[in-house]
Amino acid sequence: MAFVKTLLLIVPVLLISSLSAADCIPFAEAAKHVGATRCVSGKVLHVKQGNRGVTFLNFCEDYRLCTFSVVVFPSDLKSVGDVRQLQGKDIEIHGPIRLYDGRAEIILRDYKQLSGEAARIPPLPKGYDVEKKGRYSAGKFSYPNKRKTAKQRQTAPVQTEEQEDASVLPE
Repeated sequence: MAFVKTLLLIVPVLLISSLSAADCIPFAEAAKHVGATRCVSGKVLHVKQGNRGVTFLNFCEDYRLCTFSVVVFPSDLKSVGDVRQLQGKDIEIHGPIRLYDGRAEIILRDYKQLSGEAARIPPLPKGYDVEKKGRYSAGKFSYPNKRKTAKQRQTAPVQTEEQEDASVLPE
């Protein structure tokens, strides 16, 4: 009887996981589904940070030739996690497929959009500063240094009338 209960618990889990993988389309076909909310799967080859902290997950060696990418805006990084850990992993991402600059993309706004191997990425490190393009900040305020006064140059000595008279006197 215990075996049957265990089997009844395991079979639905296996069916759901196989159905979710079957619903995903390969990243190369994502451009055909622009405007639809779909699951796209593929291996992340590169995680690159662009201007103003925007992170891109690229599925091709040369991102310019790739027809699909995943975009993570800096404001969403805290709710997504450390996306740098996704490099080299097979991921499944769920969301609306949009066309931007001639390329299909999904905007990753929440970690719940990820499934498979990528669903367990760690959160961002505490000191991670998105505005500084991923550089770590100390998180402490320091007062600005006091302004140093510039050293004034000493002007050439000015001769007074007494000094001039003394230099004119014969020896």
